[in-house]
Amino acid sequence: MALDIGSSKVCALISTPDASRKKIEVIGLGIAESDGIRRGVIVNIDRTVKAINDAVNSARQQCNFDIDTVTVGISGEHIKGTIKNHVISSTNPQKEITKEEVVRLMNEASRMPIPIDKKIIHLFPQQYFVDDQDGGTDPVGMSGVRLESQFNVVTATTTSLDNVYRCLDRTNLKLENIILSSLASSYAVLQEDEKEVGIALIDIGAGTSEIIVYVDNIIRHTEVIAFGGDQLTSDIKTVIGIVKSDAERLKRDHGHCYVETMHRSDELQMPGIAGSSPKRFQRKYLAEILESRMAEILMFANLALEQAGIKEELKAGIVLTGGTSLLPGIEQLAANIFGLPVRLGFPKMISSRGLAPEVENPIYATAVGLAMYSFEKFNENISFKIEKQKEQEKQIEQEKEREQSRFVSISTNEDKYQRNVYEKNKIDSSQVESVSSESSINTDEKAEVDENNENVPKESIKEKLTSKFKKIFEQF
Repeated sequence: MALDIGSSKVCALISTPDASRKKIEVIGLGIAESDGIRRGVIVNIDRTVKAINDAVNSARQQCNFDIDTVTVGISGEHIKGTIKNHVISSTNPQKEITKEEVVRLMNEASRMPIPIDKKIIHLFPQQYFVDDQDGGTDPVGMSGVRLESQFNVVTATTTSLDNVYRCLDRTNLKLENIILSSLASSYAVLQEDEKEVGIALIDIGAGTSEIIVYVDNIIRHTEVIAFGGDQLTSDIKTVIGIVKSDAERLKRDHGHCYVETMHRSDELQMPGIAGSSPKRFQRKYLAEILESRMAEILMFANLALEQAGIKEELKAGIVLTGGTSLLPGIEQLAANIFGLPVRLGFPKMISSRGLAPEVENPIYATAVGLAMYSFEKFNENISFKIEKQKEQEKQIEQEKEREQSRFVSISTNEDKYQRNVYEKNKIDSSQVESVSSESSINTDEKAEVDENNENVPKESIKEKLTSKFKKIFEQF
């Protein structure tokens, strides 16, 4: 379930993946007015909890699914992005950068020291360096022992995150992901070729206007401006002198934010307060009020892009989304201020079935993007597990091959050893026979030599003669 906790509304969206078309099918949509949030920050827990419960229960009733796991978008002026570097030493004995090394770099960078009241919610790698050489956006396979990356580190205040967690806990919802709302909107409305060429998305909500910039498919900049559609409503309320609900309805039904593109100026009438006479004014007057404030918001966004040094890279221009972007005339006004092509961002990749007509609207860009982000992360986890299983199976096969190779080697060595022993035994046996033969020959020769040897002692000859005569006498 996607949960967009906005300043004017809470939107709960339940969807399923449409595998045949690689889209999502929206099967449940719940909306509840919210007055417990100011400029993207929760200021009243009880009111926010009630709005969340109302939106979630409405979405559940539409699809009859009791889903309790949510992906939540976070916004607010407290969101900050800074550029920081982190470096690790490779432990790969082959001195080659692997996927595991890149993951380890990300994990270590996520624990980099930051102010105690902040928490990292995103790390967007900008580029890698391998042994001080440019490693581009993918260093895997490069040779080196030192891996460094430049990150766009996005942080949020700990108290704001804690308030979100507290609201979810009181509504018995389990948090699956929490991401920047502008990042979610970019999933819903931006095209891949726009991200490559260079594009800035400005999500103009009720309380804030959020900026996210892509160049070369990399998130280069994020920023939150503390102005949104609520400021336009407040101006109408103050200048014309009507209640907030009437001012909001007037903006929505008759609003126009660029006087030059108005075709005609009808007379409008609003009921007076406490029985006073009705308020009558020209529509052009309302457009002047809206144009003044809308131009200020867009100029703040333009200044943010210029100060970030990123505006010149926006070859695909600007995309406007969010509820306030539906004001007629905003595209022409923005094009004049930015000096770039401008278009409206409508959610894409939605199946035509289910509640598609209701959510194909910039108002639901963040909610649709949250759902798409959730499915993408789910698929990434599945792919990672499959890849990990394949790697394990490959390692097992390699180990079997090594064991078999060692067995063959041992068997071959044993055969060689046995042959060597056999040959040695044959040699030893022939040597023994040769020595025995030589001994026999030497003994006979020695006997002959002894008989004919004149050097034999005389006592020995005498004994032999005495023994011979003794045998002769015994015969008689």
